[in-house]
Amino acid sequence: MTSKRINIALQGGGAHGAFTWGVLDRLLDDERIEIAAISGTSAGAINGAAYKAGWMKNGREGAREELDWLWSEIGRLDALGFPEWMNAWLPDPGIVSLGLSYSPAFLFGDSLARATSPYAWGPLYDNPLRPIVERFEYEHVCSVDGPQLFVCATSVRDGKVRVFSRDKLTTGALMASACLPTLFQAVEEPCPNTGEIEAFWDGGYSANPALFPLYQQDLPDDIVVVNINPLHRDAVPITAQEIQNRINEISFNSALLRDLRAVNFVQRLIATGAVGEGQMKNVLVHMIADDELMNRLSVATKLTPIPSVILQLKKAGRAAAETFLDQHFDDLNVSQTVDLVRMFG
Repeated sequence: MTSKRINIALQGGGAHGAFTWGVLDRLLDDERIEIAAISGTSAGAINGAAYKAGWMKNGREGAREELDWLWSEIGRLDALGFPEWMNAWLPDPGIVSLGLSYSPAFLFGDSLARATSPYAWGPLYDNPLRPIVERFEYEHVCSVDGPQLFVCATSVRDGKVRVFSRDKLTTGALMASACLPTLFQAVEEPCPNTGEIEAFWDGGYSANPALFPLYQQDLPDDIVVVNINPLHRDAVPITAQEIQNRINEISFNSALLRDLRAVNFVQRLIATGAVGEGQMKNVLVHMIADDELMNRLSVATKLTPIPSVILQLKKAGRAAAETFLDQHFDDLNVSQTVDLVRMFG
């Protein structure tokens, strides 16, 4: 059976990255799909590292097991023992998000984060992701075999993206990619370009995720973006929480939209013959998303890994990937399924 090779680009979005878990879980079911390379930011980077580590240990089953382990650690799901059939009885994630957004505990924590530097905690400071990320087997994450993995972080000093790959993929690199500066101290890590120690913040500020590492000639033309920050919201935000949430979404989508606009520009150059054949890569863009669901969620469920919401996000991710494969499998390696001309007017 001939497989279709694709690249996959995984957005960051905190605990909403469980949607990406579901997407990857469904793609692993389909042996017609081969992921050649992964570019990830923040939660997307951690999902990508889990996928790569598991793949190198035991192929598709290993990748699935590693992703399951990752999210059981993030949400402590195994301790709760939710069976799959309970999804139908879990509260709607939108209702959970709304309730959490206005809960006294979340409002207090959110206000404290805005008013207090993470450097003020002194010896009490801790990053809860570190003990999870440290447990990845980095000889597998960094392997030259299997899907290539690119992890994006933002240099604090110049605001530019840095891309970590191969032997530069460390605990520090993954922590840097997921470092929200209002919550965590900047991660100091050797720059993948110069080797000098730099301070890094979340990669979403400069690339969410970066597409350019996937333009290499030896990689497939197709890039499937797993989008977990809604590109469009009908309602204009009016409360303080809604406004802050939309600012967060716009900020974390701006770099992706910039990259997609550049792809659209190159496609027009190729189509008009302004550049010769083979001079620039004709990238084919696809997207897996569930904006209807993500419009009902907020920054509260990004920052708070609630087990019931995580499980429903995984289920939604599997369903979105299922729909994509049903509608667009035949388009892979043939034609683009995102209308960039319409997107950019």
